Amino acid sequence: MFAKPLPGRTTAAAEGEVVVFLIGMRINHFRAVHHWLPVFLGMPRMLRELSRDPASGLLHYQLLTGSPRTYYVVQYWESAEKLLAYAAAPEKLHRRSWGMIHRFERLGRRHVGIWHETYVVPPGNYESLYGDMPPYGLGAATGTVPAAQRGRTARDRFAHGTAPAPAGE
Repeated sequence: MFAKPLPGRTTAAAEGEVVVFLIGMRINHFRAVHHWLPVFLGMPRMLRELSRDPASGLLHYQLLTGSPRTYYVVQYWESAEKLLAYAAAPEKLHRRSWGMIHRFERLGRRHVGIWHETYVVPPGNYESLYGDMPPYGLGAATGTVPAAQRGRTARDRFAHGTAPAPAGE
C-alpha cells in the first residue's frame, strides 16, 4: 500500500530532456457544484485513460491540493510531442473535457477556473535529491539511482548528462 523509503540519498535516473506538465482547477463558487464537479471528476478519468496506455507518454503523476479551493496535478511526460498528441486526439477524454470547459466559458459561467503550465527542461537544467524517501516526483517517473552516481553536490548533479565544454572555453 505504502512505498518503502529507499535508504540514503538518491536522485532521479532521468536522462536527457524532462517534460513537466502542471494542470489544475480553482473552485470559484462552492455552491455551484454542478459546474465545478464535472471538472473535478474529469482529471481522474483522464489519468486512468493515460495510465492504461503506456504508449501515451505519461510517465508519472502526483495529485495535490493547494487549499480547499485549488487542486492540481504534476505530470511527467516522455516528450512534449506525446503530451500535445494526447491533448489533440479526438477520441480521447481530453477533447470532450476541453469542450465542456469552453461551453462553461461561453455561457459566462465563472464558477470554476482552470490553468496549466508546460515546461520542457533540457539536460543540465534539472537536479533532484531524495533522502530516505520512496521514489517521488521525477524519481517516481524515471526511477532513482544512488546520488553518488550523479555527483556529491547539486552542481555536480546539474552537470550530469551535459557535454563538457570544449577545451579553451
